[in-house]
Amino acid sequence: MANYYCLMAGMPDIAMDEGDKCPVTLEDFREQCDEVLTEKDKGLLYYFYLKQDCLNVVRLLKASKTNEPTEDLSALGVELNPWCNYTMEQYQDLISAARTMNFNVHRYPSFISAFAREYNYNKEKEGWFAEDQMLLAYYDYAQGCPNRMISAWFKLNFNVTNIMTALIARKYGWNVSNFILGDNEVNEMIRTNNTKDFSLINELDYMVDIMKIVDTEDPVEKEKRIDAFKWNWLDEQTFMNIFSVEAVFAYLCKLEMLNRWEQLDPEKGKEAFRRVIENLRGEAKVPEEFVRPDIAARMKRN
Repeated sequence: MANYYCLMAGMPDIAMDEGDKCPVTLEDFREQCDEVLTEKDKGLLYYFYLKQDCLNVVRLLKASKTNEPTEDLSALGVELNPWCNYTMEQYQDLISAARTMNFNVHRYPSFISAFAREYNYNKEKEGWFAEDQMLLAYYDYAQGCPNRMISAWFKLNFNVTNIMTALIARKYGWNVSNFILGDNEVNEMIRTNNTKDFSLINELDYMVDIMKIVDTEDPVEKEKRIDAFKWNWLDEQTFMNIFSVEAVFAYLCKLEMLNRWEQLDPEKGKEAFRRVIENLRGEAKVPEEFVRPDIAARMKRN
């Protein structure tokens, strides 16, 4: 197991209670990681950046005008998130190949190619939301990461998202089953159990914490508490291995949280949350800016 003492010892301490000011940029940290991480460990960080690849592909497909393999995607003027693995040229290759029935499974995750290939067929279906379906496939893929802690991180995010979604839907009197995507033991209990905690308290040691967070009235404070919960989880997982690749991954996740809060003032946060609730009520699409690693936009069906 690689030891990244020099990298992590040189990083400033970060905390959520320091005005949400990020002392190091994601770009700087990524550059340092690229210089010192082994190729194997760089492959583990690939799972972190892959989420933005997925959403970038969705943005390009939505902006696409011809569905022709030769379409120049770079001419669409789509603003892509830079914290990803692939370049515009690679997105062009992926989508063009998918449109010609070539899945390119050896170059890109097959679920992304399959999504691109089937996009035009699915996009007109009632109740089908592109970001939802892509993120569902992404989290399923990411939970297969060969690193135990990183795999558990994605499983935690997936479960917390569904639990939060279910508790909010129940609070507003909606049918919980209609808002839950994916099949696993937790989701099955959410869909079939009518108890207050879906009988998950004995299954998940963090269920009580999530239920308390849902009861928070202020939407910005609710978001803060979700991130604080995840931040503490990362700390617990890396407490004994502060110079490991797991610690590098945890630091990257924390930087993303701080970076997001830097860009989101309280009023914008409240407005985003209000719009999500309105979208739930009106069966509308969740605004793109609210799609994030820990709150995937999946609360939109009846």
